[in-house]
Amino acid sequence: MTAATTSLRIVTEQALPGLADEVLTPEALTFVGRLAATFGGRVEDLLASRRRRQARLDRGEERLGLLSETAGIRASEWRVAPLPADLADRRVEITGPVDRKMIINALNSGANVFMADFEDSTCPTWANVIAGHKNIRDAVRGTIRFEDPQRGKTYQLAEQTAVLMIRPRGLHLPEAHVELEGRPVPATLFDLGLFLFHNARELVERGSGPYVYLPKLESHLEARLLNDVFVLAQDLLGLPVGTIKATVLLETLPAAFEMEELLYELRDHSAGLNCGRWDYIFSAIKTHRLDPAWIVPDRSQVGMTQPFMAAYTQRVVEVCHRRGAFAMGGMAAQIPIKSDPARNEAALAKVRGDKLREVREGHDGTWVAHPGLVALAREVFDEHMPEPNQIARVPAEAPPVSQLLERPAGEITAAGLELNLRVGIQYLAAWLDGNGCVPLYHLMEDAATAEISRVQVWQWLHHGVALADGRQVTRELVAALANDAMGTIQSEVGAERFNAGRYDEALELFLELATAPECADFLTLPAYERLVARGL
Repeated sequence: MTAATTSLRIVTEQALPGLADEVLTPEALTFVGRLAATFGGRVEDLLASRRRRQARLDRGEERLGLLSETAGIRASEWRVAPLPADLADRRVEITGPVDRKMIINALNSGANVFMADFEDSTCPTWANVIAGHKNIRDAVRGTIRFEDPQRGKTYQLAEQTAVLMIRPRGLHLPEAHVELEGRPVPATLFDLGLFLFHNARELVERGSGPYVYLPKLESHLEARLLNDVFVLAQDLLGLPVGTIKATVLLETLPAAFEMEELLYELRDHSAGLNCGRWDYIFSAIKTHRLDPAWIVPDRSQVGMTQPFMAAYTQRVVEVCHRRGAFAMGGMAAQIPIKSDPARNEAALAKVRGDKLREVREGHDGTWVAHPGLVALAREVFDEHMPEPNQIARVPAEAPPVSQLLERPAGEITAAGLELNLRVGIQYLAAWLDGNGCVPLYHLMEDAATAEISRVQVWQWLHHGVALADGRQVTRELVAALANDAMGTIQSEVGAERFNAGRYDEALELFLELATAPECADFLTLPAYERLVARGL
């Protein structure tokens, strides 16, 4: 596979009949190559800046807080640019991976917006990524269909569908199958480039626009980079500045101290901030990883009423509304439990309570992971938000910035450790098999929730914490409980499925990461290396 008209080089031998020739056209690769050549170096510099700041935090030489050098931005009067009409009401957004059937079901779900996710819920095999871009291209044009031979059913778009957004992969992730001057292209630029080249003008002609979510940003300088990407892309495509609209997923602790700066850098392209709660919890643990005074309790106890989480969501509402931007709520990870009505009712009650909290705080919309939760979320927001959004409602005050650093309270239990092991191993087994979105224990797990499981085990082991039953977390205990977890998983999924899966490899990788001397930034990086080594 070659691309003679661009300096990009595709370095995989995988043949993707019917996909690559349509998605990886010479013109598309030239466009992506222009973005990579212009901005690839800045991506590397910004990632190096992340590492340097984390090293300072690890050594106790720096403490997170508002930036003195951007005080003028926070003190001055400005607002983000107005939003297009089809983004005025975003009360229910659904997310999911970019496979064909799920895209159709999500667009038909009754949600206002569907975010097609190339990141945490898609395993980035070459086939998954390119098929995902083909699927998005077909969805934009209304031609997407899926034939399910097992069910004898055809899936196609309804007359009315959700507004489409996409989430490219994060800045930390490479696209190892495409190189520029011998270096992998940043996956963010690859995904944004293909999406914009194939769909931006088509979306505008259809009365919508190219709308994106931006994941895992850690600073306003990263937002500045992406704003520059948008400016160049629009120029190359002949589109006015501001055509692209981007919502930043506020899902890292460092970014929580730069909310206004993120909006300011993207002000011509901003569609607000979203409370990406699961990645945010992961980031909070990872950022404080060496601080013995910031040990986090069981994941199940780190809810939205914990002071540091309440400060996070409430400050998002105050900042966004003061600047004329959307403040989007977070994900309900629950999925319907059809086999157990009582447990299903309890799960739905949790979702209802969570959405009620969000709409009362002033959020303009919320996320769900399953089509079965769309109606419930809509009912709550319809009752308490009669207008399309609540941007005009600016809270009189917000929690102090210092509350963002308040350690969550709760116990560290053997049950919490065992659950982390079972979830982490099972998610990695699915991911290594090409699936990035997995229902486990009545929750939809993706890379963000698996990261919490992994980094918690690392933190507890690194600090040798004591469990509620008095046992100390040691390598020997983790190994023993991991071995027990494998037996539990096998009994739950069945011997045939277990033996056919990648559970042994997942156990090896999870323990490698959880017991390493240093805390890895992301589990998807070493996991991706394994995919690439297998030719995927």
